[in-house]
Amino acid sequence: MLADLPGLFWLLLPVAAASGWFIARRADARGRSGDSRILSPDYFKGINYLLNEQPDKAIEVFIRMIEVESDTVETHLALGNLFRRRGEVDRAIRIHQNLIARNRLSGEERAVAVLELGIDYMRSGLLDRAEGLFQQLLGAGKYMRQALTHLIDIYQQEQDWEKAIDTARRLEKVSGKRLRRMIAHFYCEQAESRWRGGELPRAEELIDKALDEDPNCVRANLMAGQIAMDTDHPGAAIDRYIRIEKQDVDYIAEAIEPMHRCYQALGRVDEFVEYLRHLVGRNAGITPVLALAEQVADRDGIDAALEYLSGALHQRPTVRGLDRLIHYALAHAEGRSRDNLILLKELTSKLLENKSIYRCSQCGFVGRLLHWQCPSCKNWNTVKPIHGIEGE
Repeated sequence: MLADLPGLFWLLLPVAAASGWFIARRADARGRSGDSRILSPDYFKGINYLLNEQPDKAIEVFIRMIEVESDTVETHLALGNLFRRRGEVDRAIRIHQNLIARNRLSGEERAVAVLELGIDYMRSGLLDRAEGLFQQLLGAGKYMRQALTHLIDIYQQEQDWEKAIDTARRLEKVSGKRLRRMIAHFYCEQAESRWRGGELPRAEELIDKALDEDPNCVRANLMAGQIAMDTDHPGAAIDRYIRIEKQDVDYIAEAIEPMHRCYQALGRVDEFVEYLRHLVGRNAGITPVLALAEQVADRDGIDAALEYLSGALHQRPTVRGLDRLIHYALAHAEGRSRDNLILLKELTSKLLENKSIYRCSQCGFVGRLLHWQCPSCKNWNTVKPIHGIEGE
C-alpha cells in the first residue's frame, strides 16, 4: 500500500483541489451574506485520510463534499474513469453509483453516468448488470451506438450468438456501417456448435447463412469442406476448398492437406498436382511448394524433389523450405557432409520449434494456432498466416 501511495495521492489530488475550490466558492458566497467560514473540517479530514494511506475513506469524504451539480459532474466522471484505467474498478463503480443516485442530474448527465457504470460492470465481469444498463440506454435513445457495441461484446463473452447477430444488425442501422464479416462469424460459431452436436443439416444451413452475409468468409468454406469429408463426400469438399483461393489466398495453406486427402480418395492426384502448380505460380506461400515437392519425390524420386525445391527456394527462400531441402539432401549424404547437414537440420528445426505462424494485422498478436477472433484485440478475421522468410 505504501508503494502505491504516491500514485493515489496524485490521482486524488485533483479531487481534493476541486473539493476545496467548490467549498471555498460556496463559502465566499455565504461570506457576502455574513458567513465568513472558508473551508469545512471535512476537507482537512479527507487530506488526512489520504496522507495516512486510507484512500477509500478519503474518496468517501471528497465525494460527500463535492455536491453533484452541473459544474462538478465532470469531476466525478473523470475520477471514476481514472480509477477504471488503473484497474481499480470497484472504486470506479462506487463513484459512478454515487453520481447516479443524485437527483439533480440532467438527462444527458445521467445517461453518461449510466454508460460509464455499465462499462465498470463489464470490466468487473458483472455482465448481467452491464447488460441491464445498456438496455436502459437503448430504451431512452441515449448513446445507442456505444450501448449496442458493448452489448455485442457481452453477448460474445456469453456465446449468445443469436442476440449478438440481432444486436449487430441494430448497430448497422444506427451507425450506417456494415458488419457483415462479424455477423458471418457469429453464424459460423452457431454452425460449429451444431456440428459438434451432430446436427449436420442445421450446421450446413448456418454455414450458408454465413456465406450469404459475407461471400468471402473463408471459415465457412473450411467448415463446409470438413463436414463434406466427414460425410464421405470428397468431391464436394474439394469444391469448397478451391473457393478459398478466390476468397482470400492468404488462407489457402489451411486447405492444402485436406484437399490432398480428398484427391487421393477420388484417385485424382494428378489434378491436385496441377492445382499446386497453379498456386505456386501465384506465389501463394511455401505450403503449396512443399506439397508439390512431396508429389515430385513420390513420382520422380528424392533427387528430382531436391532439384525442384532448390530452384523454388532461390526465388522465395524460407526457413521451412530450407528445413525440407536439408531433409531431402540427407537421403544421399555420407561422412562429414552428412554430419554437417544433420547439424543444419537441428538448427532449422529449433528455429521452427514453437515459432509463431499467425499474426493479427490489427494489434500484432502472434501465435501458433489460427484464431478467427483475435484473443488480444477481439477483432474478427484479422489473424492470418505470417508470410516471409520465417512463415509462408
